[in-house]
Amino acid sequence: MAANDLEANTAHLQELRDALIKGVMEKIPQVRLNGHPTKRLPGNANFCFDYIEGESILLSLDLIGVAGSSGSACTSGSLDPSHVLLAIGLPAGIAHGSLRLTIGKHTTMEDIEYVVDNLVNIIERLRKMSPIDANSPIDDAVYDHDHHHHH
Repeated sequence: MAANDLEANTAHLQELRDALIKGVMEKIPQVRLNGHPTKRLPGNANFCFDYIEGESILLSLDLIGVAGSSGSACTSGSLDPSHVLLAIGLPAGIAHGSLRLTIGKHTTMEDIEYVVDNLVNIIERLRKMSPIDANSPIDDAVYDHDHHHHH
């Protein structure tokens, strides 16, 4: 592959990845982007969804033909809900689901929209089934410190 092809390909991947990140961050509440904001592989996006187990997200995506992988563990600050959940004796796995999506050179913008739209539904459905209610009083005080910057 010629160098300029590679650059064009990288730009394409970055554009798709940015669209993916923007779509997920705008449409899904209580999600964080994992990893370094700029030093990342162009085709990788790594998300962290609160109140969901990562495996459930992967299985749901698999059913619609989207291959994701369990991302790196969700990074947690001291104001993280997982501390509260652990304090009340719930396993850490319930607190966060991480998801890594990899974009390849054959990925199109339609693919990205498909993933975002489906992910919105999947996350919403899984949160309804989750043993932890995202609106329960446990995390109100904790959550507010951390999450204002998303809105």
